[in-house]
Amino acid sequence: MKTASVRPRRSVLYVPGSNMRALQKARDLSADAFIFDLEDAVAPEAKNQARDNVVAACRQGGYGDSEVIIRINELATQWGPDDITAAASSGATAVLLPKVEAADSLKIALERLDDAGAPSGMNLWIMAETPRGVLDLDRIMADQPRLKVVVMGTSDLARDLRVSSLGERLGLMHALGHSVLAARAHGVDIIDGVHLALDDTEGFRRACEQGRELGLDGKSLIHPRQIEIANAYFGVTEEQVELAREIVTAWQTARAEQRGVTVVRGQLVEQLHVDDALRVIALHDAIRT
Repeated sequence: MKTASVRPRRSVLYVPGSNMRALQKARDLSADAFIFDLEDAVAPEAKNQARDNVVAACRQGGYGDSEVIIRINELATQWGPDDITAAASSGATAVLLPKVEAADSLKIALERLDDAGAPSGMNLWIMAETPRGVLDLDRIMADQPRLKVVVMGTSDLARDLRVSSLGERLGLMHALGHSVLAARAHGVDIIDGVHLALDDTEGFRRACEQGRELGLDGKSLIHPRQIEIANAYFGVTEEQVELAREIVTAWQTARAEQRGVTVVRGQLVEQLHVDDALRVIALHDAIRT
């Protein structure tokens, strides 16, 4: 019985493309993914230089097993077309499209990438950060094999919804739950939004716990100090992987004895529990390596 391939995306750190020191420092960090940002984190007058910085950093490499994603400016802006053309040959893992509200945005982006000579393995990530984008996620993600991740833009979304992105985030619960449902329906990973209060460590822990309970795969981050906490909350403990292995072993024994169910630690185990256990094992192994 083989485990499915799983990519850890517990911690996804935004890195401003205009900050060369931050781009360099990221090579020594333990985040599962880095978003090299050409959009919100970069002032208009610095965007061209930021693009050059990011492409140079990607080509130089040195980020180990971490994914490197370039968040471009919207294609309708003066910078977007040059951003996506530069990203195509940068060696980045994926391109992150901001403020996606329609499936045509993905089609156009993929056409631009292909025209610019991007490798077939370069994928798309998208931001869900507007009410329209969240409402239409199911249509946006349909039949998009190169779409791998949805990143929640909870700051912009909270502003549009007129709710708070901090505290218990009650005003965001419907949008987050809806987005998780859409992502799972299409086999796409989904990353929680940022926690802007850097000194509020306990609040950040609660947000990570809440995101994990809602079913999100990881947390987007604004500072390296948040990486360790996100990795812990969205990772796999030794106790969890031990139980998962017990479940798989018991299930294999049950199948050999032609039984459709078994019991582990007093709990009934069926195929759905085995599938979950296999994913826990795969995630654990991927993190270890």
